[in-house]
Amino acid sequence: MAAFSYNTAAELFPAAIRKKKRAGFAYRRFDTAAAAVQFAIEELPADSLNGAYLQVDEARFDQSGIRTLYESQDFPLPRRPRAPEPAPASNAADADAA
Repeated sequence: MAAFSYNTAAELFPAAIRKKKRAGFAYRRFDTAAAAVQFAIEELPADSLNGAYLQVDEARFDQSGIRTLYESQDFPLPRRPRAPEPAPASNAADADAA
């Protein structure tokens, strides 16, 4: 990956097409790309991250690019584990039936 500055201002945009009309995340501007990347990975629900993109200067990063930036050794902020997604309720019923 080319040199990337995590200290540059960044913008996080939601997916352009949304099937669900529930309150999701809206456009957000961050003082640093590091804060934007951390928010996208650690705070956004997986369905909101899918289709979203990060813009830093003239470069755009999709979900995969955002994850790559977060997992980079150069990422300057402490990482915290992502909250686990709730398991579907039907799995417990299926396990009991078996």
